[in-house]
Amino acid sequence: MEPTEIIQSKIFENFQDFKPLLDEWREAGYTIVFSNGCFDLVHRGHIDSLAKAAELGDRLIVGLNSDTSVTLLKGISRPLIDQQSRTILLASLLMVDAVIIFDEETPYELIKAIKPDILAKGSEYKLEEIAGYDIVLANGGKVERIELTEGFSTTDIIHKIKNNLMYFTD
Repeated sequence: MEPTEIIQSKIFENFQDFKPLLDEWREAGYTIVFSNGCFDLVHRGHIDSLAKAAELGDRLIVGLNSDTSVTLLKGISRPLIDQQSRTILLASLLMVDAVIIFDEETPYELIKAIKPDILAKGSEYKLEEIAGYDIVLANGGKVERIELTEGFSTTDIIHKIKNNLMYFTD
């Protein structure tokens, strides 16, 4: 399979498109890990978090906020990178086995449909703040809070770019 075909095979527009593959993974006995985010400007912190999440199980599913969802969460100036580009970028990562796009503010309904064995999210969130934690725990799964890589934040990168632009335009 060509690299572009491999990348495309990991991308799913919705849960229904993904369900047959999930069923195969369940039948094979794989431990399913789910994480999510906007991934507007992918940086080392994202890569580190996704790698740590992937190490928790056999298959890593990434729920990706759609452009509409990112705008709801971050405001009208976001996303900076369109949904198709963010999806392709995530699907090209070795540790990511599937990327599923969702339109809601949180992936709660997606988590409810997938019922992952492990839900992985950054340690900046309290357990009760992690969408779907209740579903995963009720199904006998685990919620893992992953330590963030210090010094990497999309918001900080955006501010740095803006400040540098102001510096160069004056």
